[in-house]
Amino acid sequence: MTDEIRRILEEVRRGDLEVAEAMGRLRPTADLGFAKVDLQRESRCGFPEVVFCSGKTPEQALAISLEILTRSDRVLLTRADEAHARVLVEAVAGAEYHPMARCIVVDPDPLPSKGSVAVVAAGTADLPVAEEAALTARTLGAEVTTCWDAGVAGLHRLIEEVEGLRTARVLVAVAGMEGALPSVVGGLVDRPVIAVPTSVGYGLNLSGLTPLLAMLNSCAAGVGVVNVDNGFGAGYLAALINRIPDQQTSSPPT
Repeated sequence: MTDEIRRILEEVRRGDLEVAEAMGRLRPTADLGFAKVDLQRESRCGFPEVVFCSGKTPEQALAISLEILTRSDRVLLTRADEAHARVLVEAVAGAEYHPMARCIVVDPDPLPSKGSVAVVAAGTADLPVAEEAALTARTLGAEVTTCWDAGVAGLHRLIEEVEGLRTARVLVAVAGMEGALPSVVGGLVDRPVIAVPTSVGYGLNLSGLTPLLAMLNSCAAGVGVVNVDNGFGAGYLAALINRIPDQQTSSPPT
């Protein structure tokens, strides 16, 4: 039984909440006609449903967000443009637009930061995806550090950051072109590395397919790969890994 359900049932028992209203608050989805909003995502997964704005009108994104906010005090919208931002910021108190990450965040009571997620970007052109990953992980309660413009073409720039990167619990490595950065990072740290291929590159970069295949074929152990330009997915996964408690190991028997 989730804490939310327990609270509702306690309110009904005390007579503070009518049964009909309680049933409404317990419904799993809200049907808006153009979308069925998952109202129990936070109780199942620890964070509300995230709104992907690309392809949605600003009014649709707003309606979904307002429905989520009936159950939660936070919501994250990804791939938002300025039109989405204008509508959301005007209509929702505390909504903040992050143009580089292309995200909108409503988070009046941020989760306590813990652990450490490091996000490394190969080049400046990879920053929108890298910022999306960093913002997502931070919104989910991770302490995030960043390392920008550390691609392998200037390997010394990455080497200068290695000691700091080794303190992270999980790393996100974002790169386009030939996609070599995650393999190099994976060979330098003893933590999981989430590789994010981007669609940045010339000619046969093939809109990110080249770095995707390179990362899937990484010779470095401990490297996992998300889809092209999926900074959100990488940041979310990194935050979940970061939440896993440190395992307590006992001394081996003598």
